[in-house]
Amino acid sequence: MNTKIRFASLALSMLLASGAAFADIKIGVSMSQFDDTWLTYLRESMDQKAKSLPDGVKLQFEDARSDVVKQLSQVENFISQKVDAIVVNPVDTAATKKITEAAVKAGIPLVYVNRRPDDLNLPKGVVTVASNDLEAGKMQMQYLADKMGGKGDIVILLGDLANNSTTNRTKGVKEVLAQYPGIKVDQEQTGVWLRDKGMTLVNDWLTQGRKFDAVVSNNDEMAIGAAMALKQAGVEKGSVLIAGVDGTPDGLRAVKKGELALSVFQDAKGQADGSIDTAVKMIKHEPVEPAVWVPYRLITPDNVDQFK
Repeated sequence: MNTKIRFASLALSMLLASGAAFADIKIGVSMSQFDDTWLTYLRESMDQKAKSLPDGVKLQFEDARSDVVKQLSQVENFISQKVDAIVVNPVDTAATKKITEAAVKAGIPLVYVNRRPDDLNLPKGVVTVASNDLEAGKMQMQYLADKMGGKGDIVILLGDLANNSTTNRTKGVKEVLAQYPGIKVDQEQTGVWLRDKGMTLVNDWLTQGRKFDAVVSNNDEMAIGAAMALKQAGVEKGSVLIAGVDGTPDGLRAVKKGELALSVFQDAKGQADGSIDTAVKMIKHEPVEPAVWVPYRLITPDNVDQFK
């Protein structure tokens, strides 16, 4: 009887230990910045996903404040804390090598979310969860080109130049433009993803007397800023087509009001769920894809009510 009790106790201890191992999963998350509208949705969705998991995953969020050095230091701190996995939303997609090397050397699973590193040959133990920015740019510009009848002048509001989302979205726009020689780019400047910067740039162009038929913005925030500048200048709503990317709640409202002609939905929840699910699978040594792609979707006045 005593032997049976001992075996039962041992089995129970092992079961509890196994449960505790999964209940104590800790993931360090370094965000490029906290004060970005879309990234806030991404961060909140990651937190919700972690809380919904039966394993009791705990996330430790850090704000890199757009500082490459600070972000590397945060990753190194995660490693010294012996977290189970690390999720990084990179400040600079061209400056991720040291982050990758540090995580791989420590044997800690690393997931890059939303922004894929410029280095496409990532080592084993490193995964990206993102959306194909090239497609977002193509969707934007194709819709505008059709609406413009293949001719006219446009201006482009660029995101952060250190971010390959900016590069790839703009590349997608220009790949479509190559098919429409009647559409010319009048101006192209960075508004670093910010609404007030987008507003200032468009206001400056209007003050200079520039005429354009459409504004192509790398994100919704700058697009909304452009709409505000045009309204302030007395330009009739809808006479200048404005395109954004992200499908944020503010962006969706702007499309519904006719302030934006379109946006492209970037699924924050999809990327958040994908990043946390992937990190947990890697911790448990389950198979994962080296790149998880979350698709973009076009948002127009006709289908805007489908998005929330």
